[in-house]
Amino acid sequence: QVQLVESGGGSVQAGGSLRLSCAASGLTFSTYAMGWFRQVPGKEREFVARMYRIGGSTYYADSVKGRFTIFRDGAKNTVYLQMNSLKPEDTAVYYCASDRLGLTTTPTWAYWGQGTQVTVSS
Repeated sequence: QVQLVESGGGSVQAGGSLRLSCAASGLTFSTYAMGWFRQVPGKEREFVARMYRIGGSTYYADSVKGRFTIFRDGAKNTVYLQMNSLKPEDTAVYYCASDRLGLTTTPTWAYWGQGTQVTVSS
């Protein structure tokens, strides 16, 4: 079965950086779109970034554009989210997701990881 395992979350001060990783198994990695979403308590899960197949296009939420970068390593079946210039409002549980198409920014993708906490202090 498909498994997505995130790592790399933690606590950082505002202005700092973190890199999240998501290792995928049970799917043909190169044929799936990969994405990141985030969620804070009491709010809906929101789209952060997505990348289509290897070498494919990327798309970001306006709130993270210019600060976050999504990229993937086909040899490792891993997708990353490099987060720079972090702000307190970036604090959330971050989820990795995969989908054959990944065309939507709504949290209806097919497969999900367990989430990793990111906390940004001011």
